[in-house]
Amino acid sequence: MATSYDYAPLFRSSIGFDRVFNLLENAQRARSISDWPPYDIVKTGDGSYRIAIAVAGFAREDLDITFQSNLLTVTGKKQEAPAEGYLHRGIAFRPFEHRFELADHVRVKGAELVDGLLSIELLREIPEEMKPRKISIERAPALEQPAAAAQIESQKAA
Repeated sequence: MATSYDYAPLFRSSIGFDRVFNLLENAQRARSISDWPPYDIVKTGDGSYRIAIAVAGFAREDLDITFQSNLLTVTGKKQEAPAEGYLHRGIAFRPFEHRFELADHVRVKGAELVDGLLSIELLREIPEEMKPRKISIERAPALEQPAAAAQIESQKAA
Protein backbone atom coordinates (compact mmCIF):
# COMPACT_ATOMS: atom_id res chain seq x y z
CA MET A 1 0.00 0.00 0.00
CA ALA A 2 1.47 3.32 -1.04
CA THR A 3 1.03 6.38 1.12
CA SER A 4 0.49 9.70 -0.60
CA TYR A 5 1.62 12.96 0.97
CA ASP A 6 0.29 16.42 0.23
CA TYR A 7 3.12 18.98 0.11
CA ALA A 8 0.82 21.97 -0.59
CA PRO A 9 1.03 23.41 2.97
CA LEU A 10 4.82 23.38 2.72
CA PHE A 11 4.74 25.31 -0.57
CA ARG A 12 2.93 28.16 1.15
CA SER A 13 5.51 28.56 3.91
CA SER A 14 8.75 28.02 2.03
CA ILE A 15 10.71 30.00 -0.48
CA GLY A 16 13.33 28.50 -2.76
CA PHE A 17 12.65 24.85 -1.94
CA ASP A 18 10.62 24.06 -5.06
CA ARG A 19 13.25 21.66 -6.37
CA VAL A 20 13.27 19.67 -3.12
CA PHE A 21 9.50 19.21 -3.24
CA ASN A 22 9.63 18.21 -6.91
CA LEU A 23 12.23 15.56 -6.05
CA LEU A 24 10.02 14.24 -3.26
CA GLU A 25 6.99 14.08 -5.55
CA ASN A 26 8.97 12.32 -8.29
CA ALA A 27 10.34 9.77 -5.83
CA GLN A 28 6.85 9.15 -4.52
CA ARG A 29 5.37 8.39 -7.95
CA ALA A 30 4.92 4.76 -8.80
CA ARG A 31 8.02 3.56 -10.60
CA SER A 32 8.07 0.74 -13.02
CA ILE A 33 8.94 -2.47 -11.18
CA SER A 34 10.61 -3.86 -14.28
CA ASP A 35 14.29 -3.07 -14.71
CA TRP A 36 14.13 -4.09 -18.34
CA PRO A 37 16.21 -3.40 -20.31
CA PRO A 38 19.22 -3.64 -18.00
CA TYR A 39 21.49 -0.63 -17.65
CA ASP A 40 24.78 0.42 -16.07
CA ILE A 41 25.83 3.78 -14.66
CA VAL A 42 29.61 4.26 -14.79
CA LYS A 43 31.78 7.10 -13.50
CA THR A 44 34.27 7.60 -16.33
CA GLY A 45 36.25 10.48 -14.88
CA ASP A 46 36.15 13.45 -12.57
CA GLY A 47 32.70 14.89 -13.26
CA SER A 48 31.88 12.62 -16.22
CA TYR A 49 29.51 9.66 -16.30
CA ARG A 50 28.06 7.17 -18.77
CA ILE A 51 24.69 5.44 -18.75
CA ALA A 52 24.77 2.26 -20.86
CA ILE A 53 21.45 0.59 -21.69
CA ALA A 54 21.22 -2.81 -23.40
CA VAL A 55 18.74 -2.22 -26.25
CA ALA A 56 19.52 -5.12 -28.58
CA GLY A 57 17.14 -5.20 -31.52
CA PHE A 58 16.10 -1.54 -31.21
CA ALA A 59 17.09 0.85 -33.99
CA ARG A 60 17.84 4.57 -33.58
CA GLU A 61 14.33 5.36 -34.82
CA ASP A 62 12.84 3.21 -32.04
CA LEU A 63 14.58 5.14 -29.23
CA ASP A 64 13.93 8.58 -27.80
CA ILE A 65 16.09 10.49 -25.31
CA THR A 66 14.66 13.58 -23.58
CA PHE A 67 16.34 15.86 -21.02
CA GLN A 68 14.28 18.45 -19.16
CA SER A 69 14.65 19.99 -15.70
CA ASN A 70 17.31 17.53 -14.48
CA LEU A 71 15.22 14.57 -15.61
CA LEU A 72 16.66 12.32 -18.32
CA THR A 73 14.06 10.05 -19.92
CA VAL A 74 14.95 7.20 -22.27
CA THR A 75 12.06 5.50 -24.04
CA GLY A 76 11.96 2.71 -26.57
CA LYS A 77 9.10 1.45 -28.68
CA LYS A 78 9.60 -1.20 -31.34
CA GLN A 79 7.13 -1.69 -34.15
CA GLU A 80 5.50 -5.09 -33.81
CA ALA A 81 6.59 -7.56 -36.47
CA PRO A 82 4.10 -10.16 -37.62
CA ALA A 83 4.23 -13.27 -35.44
CA GLU A 84 4.17 -15.58 -38.45
CA GLY A 85 6.93 -18.15 -38.66
CA TYR A 86 8.09 -17.93 -35.04
CA LEU A 87 8.33 -21.26 -33.22
CA HIS A 88 9.66 -19.54 -30.12
CA ARG A 89 9.86 -15.82 -29.43
CA GLY A 90 12.22 -15.11 -26.53
CA ILE A 91 13.68 -11.76 -27.54
CA ALA A 92 11.59 -9.10 -25.88
CA PHE A 93 10.83 -5.97 -27.87
CA ARG A 94 8.33 -4.57 -25.41
CA PRO A 95 8.23 -0.80 -24.90
CA PHE A 96 10.22 0.64 -22.02
CA GLU A 97 10.90 3.90 -20.24
CA HIS A 98 13.77 4.69 -17.88
CA ARG A 99 13.92 7.92 -15.89
CA PHE A 100 17.13 9.22 -14.37
CA GLU A 101 17.09 12.15 -11.95
CA LEU A 102 20.32 14.06 -12.62
CA ALA A 103 22.12 16.35 -10.20
CA ASP A 104 22.36 20.08 -10.75
CA HIS A 105 24.81 21.24 -13.44
CA VAL A 106 24.87 17.82 -15.15
CA ARG A 107 24.28 18.01 -18.89
CA VAL A 108 23.96 15.39 -21.61
CA LYS A 109 27.08 15.48 -23.75
CA GLY A 110 25.94 12.98 -26.36
CA ALA A 111 24.54 9.53 -27.11
CA GLU A 112 25.44 6.70 -29.44
CA LEU A 113 24.06 3.28 -30.32
CA VAL A 114 26.71 0.63 -31.04
CA ASP A 115 26.17 -3.15 -31.11
CA GLY A 116 22.86 -2.99 -29.24
CA LEU A 117 24.25 -0.79 -26.45
CA LEU A 118 22.92 2.75 -26.05
CA SER A 119 25.56 4.91 -24.34
CA ILE A 120 24.65 8.32 -22.99
CA GLU A 121 27.57 10.53 -21.95
CA LEU A 122 26.98 12.96 -19.08
CA LEU A 123 29.20 15.81 -17.92
CA ARG A 124 29.03 17.78 -14.70
CA GLU A 125 29.99 21.41 -15.27
CA ILE A 126 30.01 23.58 -12.18
CA PRO A 127 29.78 27.29 -13.02
CA GLU A 128 32.88 29.32 -12.19
CA GLU A 129 31.05 31.41 -9.60
CA MET A 130 30.06 28.27 -7.68
CA LYS A 131 33.53 26.71 -7.57
CA PRO A 132 35.54 27.14 -4.37
CA ARG A 133 38.02 29.95 -4.57
CA LYS A 134 41.08 30.81 -2.54
CA ILE A 135 40.86 33.95 -0.42
CA SER A 136 44.20 35.59 0.24
CA ILE A 137 44.96 36.84 3.71
CA GLU A 138 46.51 40.27 3.67
CA ARG A 139 49.00 41.53 6.19
CA ALA A 140 47.79 44.24 8.51
CA PRO A 141 50.20 47.16 9.04
CA ALA A 142 52.34 46.52 12.11
CA LEU A 143 51.12 48.32 15.19
CA GLU A 144 53.61 50.71 16.67
CA GLN A 145 55.11 49.25 19.82
CA PRO A 146 56.05 51.68 22.61
CA ALA A 147 59.77 51.71 23.32
CA ALA A 148 59.36 50.82 26.99
CA ALA A 149 56.54 48.72 28.29
CA ALA A 150 54.36 50.60 30.74
CA GLN A 151 54.43 49.19 34.26
CA ILE A 152 51.39 49.26 36.45
CA GLU A 153 52.09 50.72 39.84
CA SER A 154 50.79 48.95 42.85
CA GLN A 155 50.89 49.59 46.56
CA LYS A 156 52.83 47.32 48.80
CA ALA A 157 50.95 45.67 51.56
CA ALA A 158 52.30 46.52 55.00
